[in-house]
Amino acid sequence: MHHVGILAYGSLIDDPGKEIQGAVVRRIENVETPFPVEFARRSRKRDGAPTLVPVETGGARVRAVIFVLRDSVTLQEAADMLWRRERNEVGSGQTYTPPDRPGPNTVVVEQLQRFHGVETVLYTKIPANITDLTPETLAELAIKSARGRAGAQRRDGISYLIAAKRNGINTPLMEEYEREILNGVPANTLEEALRILQPASGRDKN
Repeated sequence: MHHVGILAYGSLIDDPGKEIQGAVVRRIENVETPFPVEFARRSRKRDGAPTLVPVETGGARVRAVIFVLRDSVTLQEAADMLWRRERNEVGSGQTYTPPDRPGPNTVVVEQLQRFHGVETVLYTKIPANITDLTPETLAELAIKSARGRAGAQRRDGISYLIAAKRNGINTPLMEEYEREILNGVPANTLEEALRILQPASGRDKN
């Protein structure tokens, strides 16, 4: 049995960051999250775009991937790498300490025991913060993020949704969320919506 793994169910699937990527020895594909997730959090680092987080009500268990880490990586080191990646601080050397009282923006690293042949699998839990969780609200946030800096960097809500679809993720709100984006732009595909909202895709990304 492998010692430590990291569960990825959002942007982490395609972009684990150089620290985690350098520690991965194999991927376990077509895993399902043991908890429901939904596009229920506005991400500050994505200009308010909706992102996938665990939810208490609604949502669905979705396709995920486990990054199995080399056996020399300790549980603390894995938690540190995952925490730094979620905080956009890869390479900073900062370490994770479980918070006594998590706040609305606190990244908490949780554990799953003996999950898909891995002794301990880590994942992040960040509180949902979209109170009006409707396809219309999600589309409004995604379109707004695509028009700004996040869109130029392809870190906007529409790009995030495209990646989720590509990775086989599906939530109860997803289909109508996409439809609301296409109606709101308007466009025939999400890729076309991005081209319309970010016509100068080669603009300076700094």
